[in-house]
Amino acid sequence: MGVQNRAQLFFLPMTLAPPTPHTRRRMLAMAGGGLAVAALSGVPGCSLFPIAAPAFPSPPYRRPYSALPLARPIINASEIVRVAVGLRPYRRSGFVVRGEKFGDKRIIHNYGHGGGGLTLSWGSSTLAVAECADLTDRRATVLGCGVMGLTTARLLQANGWRVQIVARELPPHTTSDVAGGMWAPTGVFDRNSAGLTAAFEAQFKQALHISQQIFSALIGRGYGVSQRENYHLSQTPLSAEDIFYLRDFPDLFPNIAAFQPGGHPFPSPYALHHLSMLIEPSIFLPRLMDDIRQAGGTITQHELRDQAEILALDTPVIFNCTGLGAKALFGDDELTPIRGQVVMMPADARIDYLTHGGTKGRQGGLLYMFPRADGIVLGGSYERGATHLTPDDDTTARIVGQHAALFGGMKI
Repeated sequence: MGVQNRAQLFFLPMTLAPPTPHTRRRMLAMAGGGLAVAALSGVPGCSLFPIAAPAFPSPPYRRPYSALPLARPIINASEIVRVAVGLRPYRRSGFVVRGEKFGDKRIIHNYGHGGGGLTLSWGSSTLAVAECADLTDRRATVLGCGVMGLTTARLLQANGWRVQIVARELPPHTTSDVAGGMWAPTGVFDRNSAGLTAAFEAQFKQALHISQQIFSALIGRGYGVSQRENYHLSQTPLSAEDIFYLRDFPDLFPNIAAFQPGGHPFPSPYALHHLSMLIEPSIFLPRLMDDIRQAGGTITQHELRDQAEILALDTPVIFNCTGLGAKALFGDDELTPIRGQVVMMPADARIDYLTHGGTKGRQGGLLYMFPRADGIVLGGSYERGATHLTPDDDTTARIVGQHAALFGGMKI
C-alpha cells in the first residue's frame, strides 16, 4: 500500500523501539490524547486509512430547535426489520490492557470494555500495541474480529507488522455488530468498584482521548462515522453534571445545552442537547476488514479452545481481543455478560439526531434511538449476567411501544 492518496496517522511511541525510560515517562504523561499524534500528513510507513469519497457525510451542525424543527421517526411494530441480541463484556474494575509472558510468547490483552467497545476501540488498541514497541520480530496474531481485534490489527499494520486475525466469529456475527454505535463511554466500569485503580482511570482517559482524535479524523471518509445531535430526555431537570461523560469530558461533546419545558419538541419536560459521533458497525467493521486484507493481512475463522492452542500459533506476539472469551481462555472471572437487545426499524433519511430516555421509570430511562444507514436502531435493555441470545418478545414490545409513545407525542 503506497503513501500516495492516503490519510496518514502517526503513532509516536510505536515507531520508537525500544522506548527509553524518558520516553516511557513521556508516554505516561500524555494522558490527554498525546499518545497518538494525529497528523493527517505524509509520514512514510504509517499509512492507515485510504481517502475515500464521503459516502456518508456528516450532517451540518443544527441551529437551536426553535430555528430548525426535528422530524418525527415513524415507529410501528408491523415494520420491524430485525431484532438482535448481544452480550457486552463487562468488568466492574474496567477493561484490561496488559502484556504478559508465556514462555517465549508475549500475550497482550485488550478486552472487557462493557458497553464502550466501539467508543474506546482506537485508544485502547493504541495502548495495547504500545506494549510491544520493543520487539523487532514484527509478526502478530490477533484473536477476535470485533472492533478491538480489527483496530488492533490496523494499528499494527500501520507500524510495519505482519498480521493475521484468528476468530471464532466474523462480522456481521460479532458482539460489535450489535452495538448501537453512539460514541460515548457508557457501561465501561463501576466507579464504586473496590478494584478500580488510579492507573486504570488514567488509562481510561488516555484511551478515550486517543479514540476521539482518530474517529474524528474519519468523519466523512466512508467509514460510517458522522457527527450527530444528541438529546437526553428526562422527566426531571437535567444538566451535564447528571451525565458523567459530559461532566468529566465536556471538551469531547460540543454544544452542551439544557432545554426547559416547551423549549424542545419532545413530550418529556426536560432535554439536554450535545453533539457526539455516531459509528455505524455495518459500515465501519467491513471497511476495516477490507483495509486489513488490502494491507496484506489475513482473517481466518477458527475457534481456539484453550491456551495450548493459542500458544501453538507461529507468531511471537498474540493479542487477546476475545471479549467475553477471555473468561474461559485466560481465567478472568471478573468478566460478566451484560445482555442487550435492539430492534431495527426501516432507515429514514429524515432522522439525523439521537435520543436517550423519554418515558417514566428506570426502563424508560434506558431507551435510545440511533438513525443509521441500515435502519433506525431502538434499544432499551441492560440485563446483567444474562447469556441467552434468543430475542425476547416482551422486551421487543416494550422498546417499540415506548418509542412509539415518545415520538408520537412530539410537537412538529
